[in-house]
Amino acid sequence: MWAGALFFCLLGVVGTRAVAQPIQVIDDTGQSVAVATPAQRIVSLAPHVTENLFAAGVGDRVVAAVDYSDTPPDAAQLPRVGGYSRLDLERILAFQPDLVVAWASGNPADVVARIEALGIPVYRSQPNRLDDIAKTLRNLAYLAGNPAAGERAAQAFLARRDALAARYAGRAPVRIFYQIWDRPLRTIGGQQILTDVMRLCGGVNVFGALDALAPTVSVEAVLAADPEVIVASGMGEERPDWLDAWRAWPQLTAVRADNLVFIPPALLQRPTPRLLDGAEQLCTALEAARSHLAALRHEPLSAGMK
Repeated sequence: MWAGALFFCLLGVVGTRAVAQPIQVIDDTGQSVAVATPAQRIVSLAPHVTENLFAAGVGDRVVAAVDYSDTPPDAAQLPRVGGYSRLDLERILAFQPDLVVAWASGNPADVVARIEALGIPVYRSQPNRLDDIAKTLRNLAYLAGNPAAGERAAQAFLARRDALAARYAGRAPVRIFYQIWDRPLRTIGGQQILTDVMRLCGGVNVFGALDALAPTVSVEAVLAADPEVIVASGMGEERPDWLDAWRAWPQLTAVRADNLVFIPPALLQRPTPRLLDGAEQLCTALEAARSHLAALRHEPLSAGMK
């Protein structure tokens, strides 16, 4: 009798394992991503992905990352698998990942496809709205078996985002040209997450009607848009020279009002919870810009063009 009972108990255990459901989420590209068990060996293919994995409370599961994965400090110590645009497939595979987190618009699509073809689950990250950051934190933590940590991180992020939105609600709109680079002259389109950041502070992207994430525009197009503020981040912690080069066009409202703003790229160009640090700087800058614009309206046009 005991032998029979044991047999059926074991059968029940085997049966439970056979029907166990995989851990499954939908990534930012709408694709289903599943792992059989919580991911233990994650390879990150973008600096913002690495930062989000740590923010979600699963940084201890990351075994390798790409260059410039420098936040938090522990991420800087991770082995490297190339740059986000120059991935080293052999090194990625050498770490035997059970989950790879890619950057949909930044990584070479063919390399990511080859990883996926080898049967390795790939989560494609592409946060184009602030809500997507919260979703990312939840999903990454869920795939790594720590959903509670991801939920805490997501809720903290959303609470801070909502507080910023409430603080600047009802502010007069300000038209912004955001300059990514000067040669070629690049900006952001309406689908880029920074357009969403601008809205928190009452900012309006003058090229928000463009679909591309980082479209090339002409100087003539910027002059025609006549932004009230020009924001640039450049590549490092120092104000880029090409931001002040706009003073060559004194007819621009942003130049006349002295609304040429620099915000470090680490705070605005990585879609992570830290993006709200950059958002706070942008909101503060736009408050100052509104004051400059109010003063400009009481100033003769010729005075602003001297």
